[in-house]
Amino acid sequence: MVSALSPSLQTSSRFSFSDNWSFRRCRRTRVCISLATSIQLFILRNVSQEGSIIEPGKKQNTRSTIGSTERVTTARILISGSQTPLQGGAPPLVSALKASAEQNVARFHFPGHNRGLAAPPSLARVIGVEPFLHDLPELPELDNLFSPNGVILDAQIQAAKLFGSSETWFLVGGTTCGVQAAIMATCSPGDSIILPRNSHISAISAMVLSGALPKYIIPDYNSEWDIAGGVTPKQVEKAIKELEMDDQKAAAVLVTSPTYHGICSNLSEIAKLCHSCGIPLIVDEAHGAHLGFHPELPNSALEQGADLAVQSTHKVLCSLTQSSMLHMSGDIVDRERICRCLQMLQSTSPSYLLLASLDAARAQLSENPETIFNKAVELAAEATDQIQRIPGISVLNFPSFSNFPAIDPLRVSIGVWQLGLSGYEADDILCRDHGVISELAGTRSVTFAINLGTSREHIRRLVSGIKHLSATFLQIPRADEKMEDSELTPFCDICMSLNPREAFFASKRRVSIGESLGEICGELICTYPPGIPVVIPGEIITQIALDYLLEFRNKGAVISGASDPSLSSIVGTRKKESMVDFGAAIPDAFRVYMKWENQAKS
Repeated sequence: MVSALSPSLQTSSRFSFSDNWSFRRCRRTRVCISLATSIQLFILRNVSQEGSIIEPGKKQNTRSTIGSTERVTTARILISGSQTPLQGGAPPLVSALKASAEQNVARFHFPGHNRGLAAPPSLARVIGVEPFLHDLPELPELDNLFSPNGVILDAQIQAAKLFGSSETWFLVGGTTCGVQAAIMATCSPGDSIILPRNSHISAISAMVLSGALPKYIIPDYNSEWDIAGGVTPKQVEKAIKELEMDDQKAAAVLVTSPTYHGICSNLSEIAKLCHSCGIPLIVDEAHGAHLGFHPELPNSALEQGADLAVQSTHKVLCSLTQSSMLHMSGDIVDRERICRCLQMLQSTSPSYLLLASLDAARAQLSENPETIFNKAVELAAEATDQIQRIPGISVLNFPSFSNFPAIDPLRVSIGVWQLGLSGYEADDILCRDHGVISELAGTRSVTFAINLGTSREHIRRLVSGIKHLSATFLQIPRADEKMEDSELTPFCDICMSLNPREAFFASKRRVSIGESLGEICGELICTYPPGIPVVIPGEIITQIALDYLLEFRNKGAVISGASDPSLSSIVGTRKKESMVDFGAAIPDAFRVYMKWENQAKS
């Protein structure tokens, strides 16, 4: 039967004898997947929306036109020897992990705690022994993350059906790993990628790994809130045209939507624009795995036509921290290249606890996908309604970012500048005096994330704590009570001397903060959270960037990435004369910098 398959069929199915099949005896015959099941799973991957089977050698077309937003329907499939539909019953990976852990066997394999028998006592007293019992390695019955043909593949197929992708990959390196894989799969050395300058550091590290050259979009910025928004279709169109004027074409466009504060970009229009130019759209949807599962929630990136979407399933959904998913739609991006990138980036010893938690989170959402967020949305609305009535407190809403179609209602951001407080101060008071822990604090705001575990009691404590802030600080005169809008706009004077990859590998030297002005930065310097770089390796260190970082530090922000968190010194990069500048924008950047330097001297 196998010999009758066409070469394309053998390659696509990923179960050729030379690569992924073994004749060794299975230790758990009861749960090992058969060759027949592998063939069934191959057929499943090649079932069109109408249910017809794609002929061997022909490309799969999951969308009738580029940018359409239909969810992909997945065929029902039977496990060999069973009459139970694949998507029914218990989560496949969770079930396999449970069955393997319950085997009464003598184990002579890693990890060294030996199913909890040698668990470190200090940790076992905190979390118990159960997690160690299920902390298992790549046993045959647990499948192989890099070449799945069993329960991991089953779990990923079910996730793809739920989230509306043509294919889904489980990630044990967080969304960071997914963003890196997405950029590496679409960009080769020297290719240009369009992305917002406030992208997560994972996008910067991806450019170091891939050799891609950034074409930055400066995001909308609200000085009253000191918050950056998303990007607009007009900004993306302008960036594409600017590259075309230099006889270049973007290899990909990356958009972060929603942002940490829940601000959503118009992905539908951006996707149409990208696809009209044959450019794949990557969406860093770390904060949006829940989108599209309630009428009050914005549509997901896949529903709006994204080609690749990376989601932190552990943020609003309920998998374990560090677990995420990468979703693909359509066939613009080469799936085999994605697989190769993930093999390079992911651990060869993935945690099955993380993988099983992804399967479990998918199953939890699948039980009631239309209603599971009813309570959370209701509580978020109650909280917003009560908080916006409190004197001296502002709530982030559309008037603040009118260029964007939606703000995630489960992300509640409050402004506290009328109280004469910074967001960091307000956050400390809420935590210390009221036991209310936020998700994110900024210079002028605090953000709270509502999720499936939020209770009405939690909302009551939150509202009570904010009322106490208002009653305590609104009437008290303070020397620094008047907190004027910041004149320091981040990312307004970006000046790139080296691309991220060049700067990463260039020789470095440490300079004092007073001597760093005009130096080429050699390290990623971020305010954390959310891990958005203020200065990136290869960029000129400007006075505005320094003032912005120092202002953040003085208001209580944690500086991450910098080897000296106190910012008394900064690592600079030595630029070799033999180095060639990449990108037509770099000479212009130097002219801007020299103009700024001359003005500073005068």
